[in-house]
Formats: sequence, structure tokens, C-alpha cells
Amino acid sequence: MDSTPNSTAARLREYLNDARQAVIFKSEQLSEELARQPMTPTGTHILGVVHHLAITEYGYFGLCLNRQVDAPYVQQLLEIDDPQADFIPPADFSVAQVLDLYRSAISFAEAGFDERDLSSPAEVPWWVKHRHTTLEHLLVHMIAETSRHAGHLDIVRELLDGKVGLRPEALNLPDYTTDQWEEQQSRLQQTAEQKRDGA
Repeated sequence: MDSTPNSTAARLREYLNDARQAVIFKSEQLSEELARQPMTPTGTHILGVVHHLAITEYGYFGLCLNRQVDAPYVQQLLEIDDPQADFIPPADFSVAQVLDLYRSAISFAEAGFDERDLSSPAEVPWWVKHRHTTLEHLLVHMIAETSRHAGHLDIVRELLDGKVGLRPEALNLPDYTTDQWEEQQSRLQQTAEQKRDGA
């Protein structure tokens, strides 16, 4: 793949890697309990989202590019006809193991990118409209997929232990004091209550 700075390929890889790093940042330094704590009625939890993204990377950048996935555990999950299977990591998997699985998936995907061009053919069996497509399309899709789930992790992590920000070197948040954040939340709550009361 073209690695020239500012090329389309380089830009796509950069955006995907930024989203991946946000996912890792949101998932590190959590206890085993908090990493598995479901935070929504549908069971959204940190470890489940990361596990899903790992299997998804192997699926799109392995199976869909006709690349061999030499990981029996991953291969088994790719063959399971259960849309929730990859969101539920095994109980005996630690946070570190799931993050290692995600990093392995990233390394696997990146190796595939190095061997192919954006126009390389791909087939996505579970897509109907664009089943026969290209690596470029898969990259765009995974940027959207990973960014969407990074947003889920943003909210879940803040609810779990208050950790916020995009990544360590660029939190992308104003440097507010605790009092300023509380004042903003109070103001927003007041507006919501006024709307509820028809104001």
C-alpha cells in the first residue's frame, strides 16, 4: 500500500490508528471487575467492546481479504452464527489478554495493508449491497466502526471511574476545574428540567 505522506492510504491508516489508540486508552488501567461491568440494558461493557473490535479486525482484514487467520480461538468465533458472541469475552480472559488480542488483530491487519493496494478486492459475506468491494472500502468502514465504539467507551469509562479525554497526549477537553464541570452539569440539568415542565 502506498505509504507516501498525505496519500489516501496513509491518511486512512492514520485515522484508523487514531481510533484504535483511543480504544486502548479507554480500556487500560481498569480492574477486572470494572472492565466487565455492564453499563447499559444491552450489556455494553469495556472488555466486550474491545473483544468485538479485535474479532472484527480479523474478520474484515483476514476473512474478507482471503487471508489465513492462524488463531484457532479467533477462527472459531468467526464461524459462530451468533451476533453477540464476540461481545462476550470468556470469563477466564483477563483485561490484559483481551487487549493483547486487540493489539494482535491490529498487527495482523497492518501486515495485510503492507501487502495490498487500496484497490485490492475484498468480499464481505454478510454485506448485501456491497458484498464485492475493495480494501479501501473496508478501511473506511473500520474507521467508522472503531470510532463509533470508541465513543461508547468514552461514555462507559467516564461513568465507571471518571476517566475522560481522547488520548494521553491530547485529551481534547477544556481545562476546567471540578467546580466548572459541576456548574456546567447543573446548568444542563436545569435546562432539561425546564423543558420537561414545558418552559
